[in-house]
Amino acid sequence: MEEYRNLITAVKPYWKRIAVAGVASLAVSILSGSLAWLIKPLMDDVFVRKDTRLLHVIPFVVFFIFLFKGVFLVINGYLIRSVNQKMVTDLRNRLFSHIVNLPVGFFSRSSSGELISKVINDTNLLNELLSTTIKDLLIESGTAAALIVVALWRRWDLTLISIVALPAAFYTVGRLGKRIRQISRRAQEKISLITEFLSETFTGIKILKAFSRQEEEARRFETINTEFYRDNMRATRTGETATLLMETVGGVGIAFVMWYGGSLVIENSMTVGDFFSFIAAIFLMYTPVRRLAKVNINLQQARAPFERVHKLLEEKAEAEGTVELTHDVGEIEFRGVSFSYPQSKHKALDNLDLRVSRGEIIAIVGKSGGGKTTLINLLPRFYHPTEGIIMVNNTDIATATLRSLRGIFGIVSQEVILFNDTIMANIAYGKPEAGKEEVIQAARAAYAHDFIMEFPQGYDTVIGEKGTRLSGGQRQRLSIARAVLKNPPVLILDEATSSLDTASEMIVQKALENLMSSRTTFVIAHRLSTIKKADRIIVIDKGRISEAGTHRELYERDGLYRKLYMLQFSGQEL
Repeated sequence: MEEYRNLITAVKPYWKRIAVAGVASLAVSILSGSLAWLIKPLMDDVFVRKDTRLLHVIPFVVFFIFLFKGVFLVINGYLIRSVNQKMVTDLRNRLFSHIVNLPVGFFSRSSSGELISKVINDTNLLNELLSTTIKDLLIESGTAAALIVVALWRRWDLTLISIVALPAAFYTVGRLGKRIRQISRRAQEKISLITEFLSETFTGIKILKAFSRQEEEARRFETINTEFYRDNMRATRTGETATLLMETVGGVGIAFVMWYGGSLVIENSMTVGDFFSFIAAIFLMYTPVRRLAKVNINLQQARAPFERVHKLLEEKAEAEGTVELTHDVGEIEFRGVSFSYPQSKHKALDNLDLRVSRGEIIAIVGKSGGGKTTLINLLPRFYHPTEGIIMVNNTDIATATLRSLRGIFGIVSQEVILFNDTIMANIAYGKPEAGKEEVIQAARAAYAHDFIMEFPQGYDTVIGEKGTRLSGGQRQRLSIARAVLKNPPVLILDEATSSLDTASEMIVQKALENLMSSRTTFVIAHRLSTIKKADRIIVIDKGRISEAGTHRELYERDGLYRKLYMLQFSGQEL
C-alpha cells in the first residue's frame, strides 16, 4: 500500500486535471463495455433473425462509439501527460531549490554526479513510470469493471469461473514486483555512478590525457555501464515473467469458458448472441487486467527513485536566522570557537579567541591542515562552530539571516568559480542589477578591463565552462572584479595568488590592494611575502593561535612563523 500512498501524494496537487481525466476514463470504459454488449443483438437479431433495420443501425453506433472513445482517449492521454510533466517539473524545481539551500557540509559528502542523477534521471524515471501507471489505473480499471458487468449480466457463473485464478496471479505478480523494486534500486545507484563518473572525467579531461588514461577510463566506464545494463535486463526478465503468468492464466480461463460455453450453446441453454457477447467481454477484459497487473510492477520500479528523491528532500536546509545585519561592520570577534569535521577525531579549531577591528588586515598563516581555511569558512556560516560563538557588531552570526550575513563578505579564493556565460554576467553575478558602467569600473579596479577589450565581443564574450577560455590570472581578476562590484565591507582572500606566475601575481596583487582599501580583510597565503603589509599576522597551529603580531615581530621571535618563513626564503635577506 505504501506505493499507492506515494502515488497519491505525488499527484495530489494536480487533482483537478486527474478528476477530468477520470471522467474521460469513465467514458472510455463505458464505451468499451458497450462494444461487448452490442455483440448479442448483432448475432441474435441480425445474423439469426435477419433484422435488416438493426443491420443498418449497428454499424453507425459502432462508428460513433469508436469516434467518441478516441476523443476521450485523447483528452485522458493529454491530461495525464500534463500531470506527469507538471509533477516532474515541480519536483525538479523543488529539488534544486532544496539542494542549493543545504549546508556546505552536505556537499562534502555528496558528489555532484549523484545529485545530478537524482534531479535528472530519478525524476525522469518517475515521469515514464507514473504516466503509464496513472493512465492504466484510470482507464484499465474502469474498462475491466465495465466488461465484468457485461460478462456477469450475460452469464454470472461463467464469469466467476473465468476470473477465479486472477487473485492468485495478482499475488504472484506482487511478489515479483518486490524483486523488481530491489533491482531498480541497484539500477538507480548504477546510473548515479555513471553520471558521477562522467562528471569527474569531463572535469578532469586534461589530467586524463596528460597521463594517457583514455583506455583505462573507457574500460572502467564499460564495467559500470555493463552492470547497469544487466540490472535493467534482470528487471525486464522479471517483468516479462509477470506478463507470461497473466497470459497463461488468461489462456486457461478463456479456453475453459469456450469449451463450457460452447457446450451450453449446443444444449440450447445459451444463445449464440449471449455466448459471443460474453466471450467478447472476457477477451476484452484480459487486456486491461494484464495492464493492471503491470501497474504494481511500475509502482515497485518507481519506489526506488521515490525513496532516493525523498531522502534528499529530508536533508535539513541551512538554519535561517532572523536578525538583519547592516553593511556598517565594526568589530568581528571569535569567542572560544571550536570546530570538528564529521568523522574526524581531532578538532580543526580548538577554543580559539580572536578580535578584529574595523578596517584591519589580518593575515592567517600556518601549516597545511592547521585550521586556516576552517576559520574563514565559519565567518559566512558555511559551517557552524561546535562550540563558542562568532560576533559581528556584538551580534551572534547564528541569529543573522543568511542573506544579510553573506552580503557583508566578499570572497576571492584560489579556486575561481566562473560560469559558462558572458564576462558581463560573471562580474555582475553578485549584483545583477548593476549597470554596464558599474561593471566596467569594477573591471578597471581589478586590472581586467584591458584584456577584456582585447576579445572581439568585449564584455559580451562567453568564457566557457569554469572560464576555460581565460588564463589563470585573467580568471582571478574577474573574480576580484566581481568582489569589487559587490563592494563588501569585509573581504576574505583565500590563497588568492598562490597558483599564479610571478607576472600575473604582480597584476593581481595590485588589484587586490585596490579591493582591500578601507575594508576589513582576512588573508590566507602560503606565499608569506604577500602578507608583510598586514596589520596583524596570526599563526594557526593545531587549531589554536600560537603566535600573533606584525611580520617583523614574529620573525624576531624565532617561533613557528620564522620557521615557515625561512623554509620559503632560505638564504634570502629579511
